[in-house]
Amino acid sequence: MADKRIFPDDFVWGAATAAYQIEGAVNEGGRGKSIWDTFSHTPGKINNGDTGDVACDHYHRWQDDIALMKQINLEAYRFSIAWSRILPTGRGHINQAGLDFYSALVDGLLAADITPFVTLYHWDLPQALQDDGDGWQRRGIVDDYLAYVDIVSRTLGDRVQYWSTFNEPWVFSWSGYYFGEDAPGWQNGIKAALTTTHHALLAHGRAVPLLRQNVANAKVGIALDMNVAEPATDKPKDVAAAMRFDGFQNRWYLGPLFRGNYPEDMLELYAGNLPDIHDGDLAQINVPIDYLGINFYRRSVMAAGEEVPPVNYRRVSPSGDYTEMGSEVSPQGLYDIMKYVYDHYDVPDLYITENGAAFKDEVSADQKVHDTKRVDYLYAHFGQAQRAIEDGIPLKGYFVWSLLDNFEWAYGYQMRFGLVYVDYETQRRIIKDSGHYLAQVIRQKQPSSI
Repeated sequence: MADKRIFPDDFVWGAATAAYQIEGAVNEGGRGKSIWDTFSHTPGKINNGDTGDVACDHYHRWQDDIALMKQINLEAYRFSIAWSRILPTGRGHINQAGLDFYSALVDGLLAADITPFVTLYHWDLPQALQDDGDGWQRRGIVDDYLAYVDIVSRTLGDRVQYWSTFNEPWVFSWSGYYFGEDAPGWQNGIKAALTTTHHALLAHGRAVPLLRQNVANAKVGIALDMNVAEPATDKPKDVAAAMRFDGFQNRWYLGPLFRGNYPEDMLELYAGNLPDIHDGDLAQINVPIDYLGINFYRRSVMAAGEEVPPVNYRRVSPSGDYTEMGSEVSPQGLYDIMKYVYDHYDVPDLYITENGAAFKDEVSADQKVHDTKRVDYLYAHFGQAQRAIEDGIPLKGYFVWSLLDNFEWAYGYQMRFGLVYVDYETQRRIIKDSGHYLAQVIRQKQPSSI
């Protein structure tokens, strides 16, 4: 009996990584220091004092990692460029060795019939640019970013069609400049986070036409971390808290990107802390793009509370299953956020650019990794993706986070998200059951149980 072909033949299956989380070789090949090098070497910032100095040693082992991608049947690979590997001080001197590394990686992917999806910024700002005018606080960093994008896209644009300008601007704006939990580790208040956000969105808007100029048939997008905000109860104060959180997490980014304006209720809420918005900025941010990437890890159930004044919310954790990161396993949330975006914004194609879960993975006596919880997690989320397609939502692809266990930012190496287990002492790789499961899904176009 023939398999039921649930996913369309042109649906793209992939996995995702980020440069600082996997590459290592931080002092090799002419690479300059990034804010994550500085932050991870600051005592007390990262669990166990871990750093990305070696990580998965992907810089030296990328050919072996492409071979793993082939075993998992990946059709696409989403990876980021380390800005400081291209421009060690953020501007000026171009490091040819860095360009050569990514050029070889792209050639290797294409030879393996794997489509490269390039992310141009995944949080690792060159430290020299952080030192100059407080990083993303300085409006002139937009020009620095454009010069970097120009160099990378002119080098790789003959072979790379899919480009993401930024990964999760909410995270590096708020966690980096307000909460201080990520690099650069600042706690500079709401205006700092909003200014960082605005400069990143402006850099995105100005980069889109540049990428189209440098890349024939370019497909350009941005990846946002989003989750549906649900009130903990039907009490007006909780409903209002959920709406504020939705503005904080989702609408502050979707509004300028797709409507050319920041949401009015949030402008009122943030009054006195707003960034310096110049005439023409919002029109530039509102430039048409080819796809929106959605990074989904949880839903957010909100009640009135004191966190992040004046947003004032309190996260509620319903009973249910949770990952090692403390994220609720909520597969329907994946459908809900896609439906929310599709219903409220004139969005182009959608991709799930990240989705995955950290669980406590161990090598069994048979030298395999039986990550049953992750297999179940993926099975449930893939089903919600198919539901979205059936309902007419233009979902075109799905990237599992992550290809490899890696340096999980402030958590260090404590959290494992990979389809592939990494023994950090020996750099041995083992494809987990979840990796074999994904290979089966891609082969059959059907998210059946393994």
